[in-house]
Amino acid sequence: MKRIFSGIKPTGHLTLGNYLGAVRRWVEVDQHASEALFSVVDLHALTVDHDPARVRRLSRQAATLMLAAGLDPKLCTLFVQSHVDEHARLSYLLECTATDGELRRMIQYKEKGARAVAAGQGVRLSLLTYPVLMAADILAYGTDEVPVGEDQRQHVELTRDLAVRFNQRYGHVFTVPKATHPVVAARVMDLQDPGSKMGKSHENGAGIVYLLDDAETVRRKIMRAVTDSGRDVAYDREGRPGVANLLDVLAAATGGNPGALAGVYESYGSLKRDTADAVVELLRPVRDRHAELAADPGYVDQVLRDGAERARGMARPLVDRAYRAIGLLPAV
Repeated sequence: MKRIFSGIKPTGHLTLGNYLGAVRRWVEVDQHASEALFSVVDLHALTVDHDPARVRRLSRQAATLMLAAGLDPKLCTLFVQSHVDEHARLSYLLECTATDGELRRMIQYKEKGARAVAAGQGVRLSLLTYPVLMAADILAYGTDEVPVGEDQRQHVELTRDLAVRFNQRYGHVFTVPKATHPVVAARVMDLQDPGSKMGKSHENGAGIVYLLDDAETVRRKIMRAVTDSGRDVAYDREGRPGVANLLDVLAAATGGNPGALAGVYESYGSLKRDTADAVVELLRPVRDRHAELAADPGYVDQVLRDGAERARGMARPLVDRAYRAIGLLPAV
């Protein structure tokens, strides 16, 4: 079976965008069709100023929500990144393979670095190097495919480049992975700013539907979603991004086609109402199951312990091989 790896960063509460763009596919497709590893990539949350207690809390919440959404530890491996030392071990070898120029070209480094400077903060070195850690996350497991959103394509391309370069210099160690993308709603946009992705760490949550929002909050946010000039409902991502985003969400929630759905509606109001209803029903079982799991933290702990042990068993032999290949003396 092909092997896949993907992860979620605990920098905020998980959103509808996380669910439609990634987690639902993991549940419905990837854990059944592949040898799948899913991780709460908590080390990546340390690249910016953070509250340690919040990172721990969000890491547990993310793992619990992934289980609530339907990840089955009998079918896949779910673990926390920092519980498996091989991620950090391999990251340094890949830092010795990457170049400064490659990392400074990363779009997220440019954007987040600029925001930090504008806020009068220093830019952490880890913000520059975290794409290498992401590459280590993937390569440590001999990953074949990485299901990611479109905004992460650049990072997977870097991972491929580093794998090829390492293999050419030191002998074949790594599988060269490829990115895969969901067809619909791969990138759900902010309801108040449809030019920006629905990000879980945005300061203003008015345009973000969180997985744990109650039904009334979900309805209110969707009914207040920004639309566009004009009155007709048309699917045009460039010219009508607000309406297109609602159609994408409705299509993903109901299994429809956004272009076809556009022809069903004569007003923005009816589109918003149906989208709100669909999202409320989509998220209801996830919230209910999360409440059950949150009441049984021992079960979640055991899943994460078992997952880390399995992940460690997969990653350690490959990372040890990379250490030997690059020239490091084996421990005695």
